[in-house]
Amino acid sequence: MELSIDQARTLIEKHLQDPNNRIHSRESEVVLRAIAKELNEDEDLYGMAGYLHDLDWEKTAETPEKHGLITPEILKEEGYEIPEESIHAIAAHNEQYTGVKRENNLDYAVAAGESITGLIYSYALMRPEHIEGMKPKSLNKKFKDKNFAAKVSRELIADIEKTGIEKSRFFEIAIQAMKEISSEIGF
Repeated sequence: MELSIDQARTLIEKHLQDPNNRIHSRESEVVLRAIAKELNEDEDLYGMAGYLHDLDWEKTAETPEKHGLITPEILKEEGYEIPEESIHAIAAHNEQYTGVKRENNLDYAVAAGESITGLIYSYALMRPEHIEGMKPKSLNKKFKDKNFAAKVSRELIADIEKTGIEKSRFFEIAIQAMKEISSEIGF
């Protein structure tokens, strides 16, 4: 059976116990939907791939080479299917460990979109007004500072340009998407 967004939310609740992982999944969903809109792509396809990209995170924390590869097994066990291109993008967002290469807009968008959420969230935490009023230019300064949110991959974020979206525009899109769910993510 094809997975609905409500069913996906139930799966996230079941398989991700850490509230921060749930928040990250939701942030990734809205950022991916915004990227899809910018690219005139299927917002549901992109959003679902973003939402589910870390579904197996807590199961694979000790085996990073499996992260992104266990999600299809979880979905199958739960009786759900998602498009093959989503399965590929989920595995490819962890290309460094899985060896699954990013090849198309969805692949690049998932990797960049889920990565930018960490940069934005970290920056919002240190601002008195949090995400409100955050500008792409100031986010870019944090992007350039390799010591800030050091675990966030700048390479994956920069890969958004392989979709044809400029980095500064991507920052604007992602900030706006996360701002729209600010109350859900604690801002």
